[in-house]
Amino acid sequence: MRKDAAERAPEAISECKRNSGAMAQSALPITEVLVVADTWDNEPDAESAIQRAIALAAEMVDADTGGAELAVMLTDDTGIQTLNNNWRGIDKPTNVLSFPALQPTGDSRADDDAPRMLGDIAIAYETTRREADDEQKPFDHHLSHLAIHGFLHLIGYDHEKDQDAETMEALETEILMRLGIPDPYADRDRMD
Repeated sequence: MRKDAAERAPEAISECKRNSGAMAQSALPITEVLVVADTWDNEPDAESAIQRAIALAAEMVDADTGGAELAVMLTDDTGIQTLNNNWRGIDKPTNVLSFPALQPTGDSRADDDAPRMLGDIAIAYETTRREADDEQKPFDHHLSHLAIHGFLHLIGYDHEKDQDAETMEALETEILMRLGIPDPYADRDRMD
């Protein structure tokens, strides 16, 4: 049985610090939010929710994200389904996809003045809206969670193994708590 989020959070933060060495840099990544679907017109605060969530996540993790760039594409179910099919071979929409950028090694950077790219995140409006409604959550809470989830994937977190999932979920929960957003896994934890 999985531990509840309150029990997992200290382990996740400790694990993050242990695996990453020095504390996170104080500079934040540059996050560009691109709206490519009209459905997002219904959510005028989406960009600010994403910016806040990613900035806090960057402050809380031990990863060098300062000055790096990432893009968040706000798309619709059709757009994300195409991405999901092209990149993962899954022909259906999903809520969020992350595409970490390949990082140069050693002296392979052609232009030292160019910012380091973390990667891209895509979030689908209809799926995000449906999930928020189904789970009776404020839309901006769910959107913040998905932005944090996508960002953590860009910096190397995953949830393929149970232990990795617990670490990632605990870190997400801790970041969300700092934003004043309740544990998104609490209902699931009560059912385990």
